[in-house]
Amino acid sequence: MKRFNRIISVMLATIFVISMTACSSTNNTGNKKITLNEVAHSIFYAPQYVAIELGYFEEEGIDLTLETGFGADKVMTALVSNEADIGFMGSESSIYVYQEGSDDYAVNFAQLTQRAGNFLVSRTNDTDFKWSDLKGKKVIGGRAGGMPEMLFEYILKKNNISPADDLTILQNVDFGSTSAAFTSGIGDYTIEFEPAATLLEQQNAGYVVASLGTDSGYVPYTAYCAKKSFMDKNPEVIQSFTNAIQKGLDYVNSHTADDIASVIAPQFPETDLDTITTIVERYKSQDTWKENTVFEEESFSLLKNILKDAGELTSDVPYNKLVDTSFARTAAENRR
Repeated sequence: MKRFNRIISVMLATIFVISMTACSSTNNTGNKKITLNEVAHSIFYAPQYVAIELGYFEEEGIDLTLETGFGADKVMTALVSNEADIGFMGSESSIYVYQEGSDDYAVNFAQLTQRAGNFLVSRTNDTDFKWSDLKGKKVIGGRAGGMPEMLFEYILKKNNISPADDLTILQNVDFGSTSAAFTSGIGDYTIEFEPAATLLEQQNAGYVVASLGTDSGYVPYTAYCAKKSFMDKNPEVIQSFTNAIQKGLDYVNSHTADDIASVIAPQFPETDLDTITTIVERYKSQDTWKENTVFEEESFSLLKNILKDAGELTSDVPYNKLVDTSFARTAAENRR
């Protein structure tokens, strides 16, 4: 049994010992209090932060609390234990929970990103990088069963490179510590999200030589999900939340990197505006964000194929149970 699936089994067991009271309530202005747990706090998720900073959630009657889980396994733990109402992570996590036999599984209702958001960083400024250059090298990768690692291996296999035999992938470094480990001298390459990738470049500690988002193509990288029970009881909240995210997508798809960076800058006080702008432009230029939040069946099938290829999908899982596009389609219609 894969390590992630063992974690999921423990998480599911907690459902029977934790109070089933949802963490949502209503504040004194009438807005619904909702806790969102995100997998990472990254400029990669700019439309979400635009929605926060421009008040789109308040417009939709939501008083949002944002928490960062630092890993999909931790986000899913928060979701199944009712510490969060909505989780934002790779949709593979919802598949793992469903595979474990949970009756109250997580349902994906809105997709945000359509490309990977991480980059391959090298110690040398190789302007003519080829994926075959990784042969015999040591790369700081991601957690087994997580989307970043599976997509990295997916790209390697597309380039006829064996993840197990042709290179060494380090998977024992915590999600938030990879750039620090690389700076300390570990590995020849590291897989990094922003702003870590750009900061390594600014420190002359590394160089971005490849985009996993560009080289993997369109994939359903991150999506919003909630437990089936929460969605059944709170369809208006899910609709309002999706409407706000759609507004954020509309903004980033119709404004410049300078505009977007200025809006989301308060979310990243430790990063200067020029750096934020550079990162936003990097993501915008590779068509990172969807036009709408509809999680199409074709995308879900691709995700399943990636999981099968990684040995993480033990049996087929039904799209119509793990994805609900009704809220996303309504949100897309309402903007017109």
